[in-house]
Amino acid sequence: MGSKNYKTRELSCFNAYDIRGELGNNFDEDCCYRIGVAFSCVIKAKTVVVGHDARLSSPQLARCLIRGLNDGGTKVLDLGLCGTEEVYFGTSYHKADGGIEVTGSHNPISYNGLKMVKFGSKPLDQMKEFLEIKRVAESLDCNFSKNSKLKWEDVSEVTRAAYCTKVLSFVDSSVFKPLKIIVNCGNGAAGPTLDTIIKQLMVSTNVIKFEKFFHIPDGNFPNGIPNPLILENQIVTSKMVLDEDADLGLAFDGDFDRCFFFDEKGRFISGEHIIGLLATVFLDKEKGASIVHDPRVIWNITDIVKKLNGNCVQSKTGHAFMKKSMSDNNAIYGGEMSAHHYFRDFFYCDSGMIPWLIVCLVMSQTGKPLSSLIDKQINTFPSSGEHNFTVSNPNKTIEKILNYYDKSKPIIDRVDGVSIMTDKWRMNLRVSNTEPLLRLNIESIGDSNLVQEKLEEVKCIIRNVEN
Repeated sequence: MGSKNYKTRELSCFNAYDIRGELGNNFDEDCCYRIGVAFSCVIKAKTVVVGHDARLSSPQLARCLIRGLNDGGTKVLDLGLCGTEEVYFGTSYHKADGGIEVTGSHNPISYNGLKMVKFGSKPLDQMKEFLEIKRVAESLDCNFSKNSKLKWEDVSEVTRAAYCTKVLSFVDSSVFKPLKIIVNCGNGAAGPTLDTIIKQLMVSTNVIKFEKFFHIPDGNFPNGIPNPLILENQIVTSKMVLDEDADLGLAFDGDFDRCFFFDEKGRFISGEHIIGLLATVFLDKEKGASIVHDPRVIWNITDIVKKLNGNCVQSKTGHAFMKKSMSDNNAIYGGEMSAHHYFRDFFYCDSGMIPWLIVCLVMSQTGKPLSSLIDKQINTFPSSGEHNFTVSNPNKTIEKILNYYDKSKPIIDRVDGVSIMTDKWRMNLRVSNTEPLLRLNIESIGDSNLVQEKLEEVKCIIRNVEN
């Protein structure tokens, strides 16, 4: 029983709130088996929902995870190839004790990882459950039976149908007007799920035409890693929109818990402007509701929420922190500028499918293109978009930047990373929770030239520190 047959192993794949590592280095089949056993034991799970993305390594890693869960005494409800949000949905739909998606998300092809929730699709307690799973996985000092009988059930078809019904419940599709939409799935997991949503959608309306690109899941990623934040990928989707004379462009990351938007001009729309638009929709629906946002770019969001008499709640970046803030404040909606969008009526979880449905609804109701719906936001509060820097000592770099701007007498906020704010501009610097990067975002009040000026200043400081 237990750890007699296993040596202790340090697992550096555990990050701030998720598990992610490089294949053959710090993440492999043994990791997944150990984590399966540990999750079963720590959560005391009788049933767990498991799914995986389209990466070539994911099916086998999922099998090892399932074997670990089984050996820990847990029955697995298997979704097969699916998105992370389908695991979130399936966990609550089946009243399971937890859910785990095997996914490398938007990371390079040599990476993979796990995203985990517990009963009710709630995030794990970071300081207790998450760290205890790490400890048990490293030592395997828990009661479990190796090679126990397989306890597994394929629930993929019924779960996907119910999930699609759920996401479509966020809109009244009967009022949709004719739209042509470009969809770039990046050969990730989104294609099959999107097809099921479209099939259900067509029952009530057939006015939306979809042009699908890189639609078939392919873990070789022949068209590049499905990360719409990469400039080269944005250029491809933008061209598709223009070439097809489309009304809207959509691009998904690998596990499609993020959806990125392009307007009819092929322009990539930053996450904070979609948050502003969706916040408007939900505050029209529920007066005085709470809206949660991360600290990276905030002025546009807080301006909209305050004008609509809503309640702004700032959360640390990351799905575990955002979900907790959503739940603690009974927030109707929350968004991160990285394109994670959270919904109270979706178990406070993030979804990449719900946002585009709502945007289509707003475009249909107003008769306006996406550009008209967000231009005012962009002009009033221009921002830099997120810039990432590989630095040898992130904390030293941040202190150098703080010292440089000290003469401006800024307001300093350390809720998540460091935010530096004056009456004309604001920037946020934070070390990534999942990658070895320093992330920078800058915003201003109506002055795009000032944003560029501050961006060049910070780049210069970073170069000087590194040299």
